Amino acid sequence: MQIEENLINECIKNDRKSQRRFYEMYAPVLLGLCCRYTRDRSEAEDVLQEAFIKIFNNLGQFASKGSFEGWLKRIVVNTAITHYRQNLKHAYQEDISEIKENRISGENFKEAEFTQEELMNVIKSLPQGYRVVFNLYAIEGYKHKEIAEMLNIDISTSKSQFSRARKLVQQKLENLMSG
Repeated sequence: MQIEENLINECIKNDRKSQRRFYEMYAPVLLGLCCRYTRDRSEAEDVLQEAFIKIFNNLGQFASKGSFEGWLKRIVVNTAITHYRQNLKHAYQEDISEIKENRISGENFKEAEFTQEELMNVIKSLPQGYRVVFNLYAIEGYKHKEIAEMLNIDISTSKSQFSRARKLVQQKLENLMSG
C-alpha cells in the first residue's frame, strides 16, 4: 500500500511517468468495466479516457477511507452512465414487442458451463438500456432506487428493464446450450 500511496502522491504532483505507471496498473481492470457498459471496445476506450481524466483531476480528493479500487470503479461507472445518457438519443433500441420472451427455469442452467467470453457476448448483445440496468443491478450490486436516480428513470422502469434483460439473457444462454 505504501508504494501505491507514493504513486498516488506523485500523480497528484502531475508527474507524467507516475501517471503512466498508474494508468498501466489500473487500465486493464477499468477497461473491462467500461466494456460492460458500451457497444464496442472503441467506445469503451473513450469512456476509459474520460474516466482517467476525472481520476487524475480528483486524486487529491480520495479520503483513504474504503477501497481505492472501489473509488476508481465508481468514477468509471459514473462516467459510463454519463456517456450512456449523452448518447441515449443516438442509441438503437430494439422494439420490446419484437422480443420473444421465453420463461425458462434455473434448473436448465445448473449443469451448464459458459465461458466468460460467452457470458460477456450475451450481455453485450442486450439492447443498451437493458445492458446498463443489468450491469448496474446484477453485476455492480446497485439497488433499483439508485439506478433510477443515476439514469433519471422511474424505479419501475429500472425493474422492468432488468426483468426483460434477465429474460433475454436466459433465452440467449438457452440458445447457446442447445446450439
